[in-house]
Amino acid sequence: MSKYKKALQGCLAALIVLPGIASADIVTDWSMITTQAIVTKGGRAGAVEYAIVHAAMFDAVNSVERRYSPYLVDRPALGRGASAESAAAAAAHKALIGLFPEQATTLDAAYAASLAGLPDDARKSKGILLGEDVATATLTARTGDGRELPVPMYTFGTGPGVYQATTPFPPTGQPVNTFLPNIAPMVLNSASQFRAYGPPGLKSVRFTRDIEEVRQWGSLTSTLRTEEQSEIARFHTESPTLFWGRNLSNFVASRNLGTAKSARLMTLFAFAQADASIACFDSKYAYSFWRPSTAIQQTDPAWLPFLNTPPHPEYPAAHGCIAGAVAETMEGFFGPQRLKFTFNSTVTGQTHTYDYPEDLVAEIVDARVWGGMHFRNSVHHGAALGRAVARWDAKHALQPRNGGVKH
Repeated sequence: MSKYKKALQGCLAALIVLPGIASADIVTDWSMITTQAIVTKGGRAGAVEYAIVHAAMFDAVNSVERRYSPYLVDRPALGRGASAESAAAAAAHKALIGLFPEQATTLDAAYAASLAGLPDDARKSKGILLGEDVATATLTARTGDGRELPVPMYTFGTGPGVYQATTPFPPTGQPVNTFLPNIAPMVLNSASQFRAYGPPGLKSVRFTRDIEEVRQWGSLTSTLRTEEQSEIARFHTESPTLFWGRNLSNFVASRNLGTAKSARLMTLFAFAQADASIACFDSKYAYSFWRPSTAIQQTDPAWLPFLNTPPHPEYPAAHGCIAGAVAETMEGFFGPQRLKFTFNSTVTGQTHTYDYPEDLVAEIVDARVWGGMHFRNSVHHGAALGRAVARWDAKHALQPRNGGVKH
């Protein structure tokens, strides 16, 4: 292992206490650093901040490689003769410092280790200037995008089908992510562009079937749910920022795509996740549909879900939205082929293997039902929303130049 890899992995270890971190290229390394910076900050708009950093990395690398249409910034003059690797590192570092200035000491250490492994020549210096310039322009372009707007207050309604607070709930007494629909998407025209169809009627066959399934399989005391199914439910309760950040970075790193392709794929993932999150919460707060625990306790007050219910409306399921967006991005990038890959979870310590992206989606659909926090229809509708968002994003951003191959 090179001195650079040892140094950078040491910084990653200090930043991120996670299992199975692959360190294959500079883009996925900085994806992991971005993930931990977002987790360290906590709070709001993490998916959008993740996408902003990846947008800067992509445009910096693309200004050197010139393979794809730029997202926001194109600097061919600065990119001529520059190192794509130093450009990626400089863009990510500059963007992160702009977003999280309080983490400068930690980020500077990771940046120094990252640059230490690159030849100390004119290409490196040019890449640094390029990356910093692109990051500054990217941050400027996203100024006023809604991330800093006041958080809207949510007023709970009453009656059947209407979202109510569940236990546990934030100390503020407010559901989370009410602000997301007000943030400008990365690629979509608007948050409501792919608003979900809507939950089923409370007297419909669909809802009757869904609520009975959760009542039996998703309860704390279910005798139907197996140990394996319980593990699957718990597997998908890790912080989404950590779960997707780590596993998608490892997925891309394992493909050995090279700097330009890695930058494009990671950015497509980041855009799809950010826009799917915005679109998903637009639908959630448009419909404000009740959670299974609220619905079931109308007739069975003692019923409790197997796992804690997240503090936001039920329809559509956010895990479904992101899973659909991720699966669609994988399939769009690699085509209809077997893509055997593994994801792990810090909650259960287990690793799951999937043969196709849709296998991951199907598992997440089951997991949210077995956990007792979602109706099956809501997870399916979420996945459909996520897929629609990812298709739109991939069609309207980062396309190959001159009709070249997708990669």
